[in-house]
Amino acid sequence: MPGHRNGGPAPVKRKTLLGVVGVATAAIVAPFVSGWESGGKTHLVAYHGTHDPAGVWTICDGETKGVKPGMVETVEGCAARNEAALIRHAEPVLACTPSLRGHPNQLSAAISLAYNIGTGAYCGSTVDRRFDAGQWRAACDAFVMWNKANGKVVTGLDRRRRAERDLCLKDLPR
Repeated sequence: MPGHRNGGPAPVKRKTLLGVVGVATAAIVAPFVSGWESGGKTHLVAYHGTHDPAGVWTICDGETKGVKPGMVETVEGCAARNEAALIRHAEPVLACTPSLRGHPNQLSAAISLAYNIGTGAYCGSTVDRRFDAGQWRAACDAFVMWNKANGKVVTGLDRRRRAERDLCLKDLPR
């Protein structure tokens, strides 16, 4: 009889960030992205990102997917949203740059970049192409190319890209 031992359906296994990226990367990427996206403060009420040139509705630690004005979230709900968002960005990063597996600093930096610019942009980026070519330092240096919005350098984006680059350069593969 298929299914669970009591005859019912087998329990559904939920993906976890830990399962997708491993212990070392999960320990680095979650606080790193959260710190940039929310400025260290979890927002339980949706807010309009007026500090963001794109001006997108945001909640929790930078989540924008499905966020509407007036939306309210719990601390537990934010934790679940944040983990789901990191998984949603980590999986495509690992798919287009499999060489990052086992390199937690570089993978964390890449996930942070993809979280901010989108996975499609990341997978078509110079950062990805340089990682794929084994040009680790050059890939890390390419993070700073993504410091503009509407064609202009944005101080906050520039700071974030430099922090991602610094993270990427830690324990660089030879």
